[in-house]
Amino acid sequence: MRKGNHVSPYYPIFLSLSGKKCVVVGGGQVALRKVKTLLEHEAEVEVISSDFCPELVQMAEKGIIRILPKGYNNGDLEGAFMAIVATDDGTINYKVADDARQSRILINVVDAPEHSDFIAPSYLRRGAITIAVATDGRSPALARKIRTSLEKDFGDEYALLALIIGEARQELKEQGIKFNSDIWQKAIDLDGLTRMLRAGQREKAKVTLLTNLKRLRQTQT
Repeated sequence: MRKGNHVSPYYPIFLSLSGKKCVVVGGGQVALRKVKTLLEHEAEVEVISSDFCPELVQMAEKGIIRILPKGYNNGDLEGAFMAIVATDDGTINYKVADDARQSRILINVVDAPEHSDFIAPSYLRRGAITIAVATDGRSPALARKIRTSLEKDFGDEYALLALIIGEARQELKEQGIKFNSDIWQKAIDLDGLTRMLRAGQREKAKVTLLTNLKRLRQTQT
């Protein structure tokens, strides 16, 4: 999207990593954070480094990840879907990035967006709802600051609302009833529904949503 004279090169996307091999090059605390995030998204993680922080060693001993205690070599990314390189050696970082591109493997070089295919946003999650914030790699600190601010306004009621809407959609689908996106947008009274959920009125919120949908449909017929 164009903003002033800046055109973002990044296409926002949510990517499934479940069961996919992801390689992390580096064994320090930054690599550890990346590994934890990949595991949260059900990736199969392999870590390559001459040295590992204790937490990574413990994960490997428990069979959570696989570690290769060695320096990076050509071919180490074979079979990978994604690679993240997090070392303090620029030469290694750029070598991994070059190998990844030649093998058409998605690559992220930590703190070097110019050598990366993608950047990792700062995000918050409430059940099925994920809100991600990115600054095109210009200021990860600002992205985290904005995400922290947003966290105050998004409680667990939003996760519950997503569940209720999903239930309503499924029930209506089974009844052969469909509503267009405009009706859904108008029917989701965000303030009212989340207020009910914060008060523990789950069923009332669902009934209200269904009532809004049916009322709006009648007004359009």
